[in-house]
Amino acid sequence: MTTAQQMHKLKRFIKEIESYKAPHTEFVTVYVPADYELNKIIQHLLQEQGTATNIKSATTRKNVIDALERMIVHLRLFKRTPLHGLAVFSGNIAAWQGKNDVRVWSIEPPVPIQTRLYRCDKDFKTDVLRTMLATTEVYGLVVLDARDAAVALLKGKAIIPTAKTHSHIPGKMRAGGQSSVRFAQNRELAIKEHYKKTAELMKQQFLPMITEIKGIIVGGPGPSKYELIDGNYLTGELQKKILGVKDLSYTEDFGLRELVERSEDILKEAEVTEERKIMTQFLELLAKKPGMVRYGIQDCKKAIEMGAVDKLLVSEVVEDQTADELEALTGKYGTTLIVISTETREGAQLKELGKVAAILRYELQE
Repeated sequence: MTTAQQMHKLKRFIKEIESYKAPHTEFVTVYVPADYELNKIIQHLLQEQGTATNIKSATTRKNVIDALERMIVHLRLFKRTPLHGLAVFSGNIAAWQGKNDVRVWSIEPPVPIQTRLYRCDKDFKTDVLRTMLATTEVYGLVVLDARDAAVALLKGKAIIPTAKTHSHIPGKMRAGGQSSVRFAQNRELAIKEHYKKTAELMKQQFLPMITEIKGIIVGGPGPSKYELIDGNYLTGELQKKILGVKDLSYTEDFGLRELVERSEDILKEAEVTEERKIMTQFLELLAKKPGMVRYGIQDCKKAIEMGAVDKLLVSEVVEDQTADELEALTGKYGTTLIVISTETREGAQLKELGKVAAILRYELQE
């Protein structure tokens, strides 16, 4: 499943969860961070069950205890915490007071959860999940100076460090007994080795997922970032992915956070540019080679079932049931599903064309 599909699934999940409201404080929300032990969460919920016995209202008391019990049973089905953590929701959603319809939902989001949360309230808390919808793409981040370098991924708003390196490069003041020329040569060789090592880390971390990464942003104090990019250290594939370079005050974890803060302009433009690029491709084919495209839900479905669709462009305003059907079809036939927003002129055109369009693998007769 692509990142765009995961985000679309998350959006629908949030919509369902937010549709339920409780008459009293009895809906349970739990966020389990990535790498956090589920047993600790379960122990906490057991303690909350004990505390819930003190609730005065018999109906509310029963609903809270039942919601906690359903959640505990559900969590025990997991052998370990999922890679990105887990968001779990449980509560009695019966329309009439006194009726019993306790349900539990869980989702492993496409972006790692970094917040541990327990909340019992009149509604399910979706703020943590909603922040993940802000950015649907994955970007590579690199911060470096003459000695240190850190490589990370940006998924949504989550910065995920993946590798770092430190090089013991001599300072600019040479030790006694060493000629200034030889000292300068050794220092230059050490710096070049540092850049080679950084480039190798980028290759290891980014190339295996190069089709998923929408771009790479490089930053750091001083000239090192430019020397890395301009010094023929990077492979051609990595070079093409460079979106921009930012001057920073820090490296390592502080530098990664600063790089994201200073790159909002790049990230926004990259997301819009990607949508425009794929929509422009579709519109050009529609004008010049209409047999290479289809639009409208029914025509696109037929083309998918023929195995002819390479990319399916789905407007974000498509109804949930239709989106589910299309997602199932594309998964069956190896078609890439791309969710298109309505924020650009091209995205608005897709909406007018029937909300769904397809770029084909081969030409079909009208």
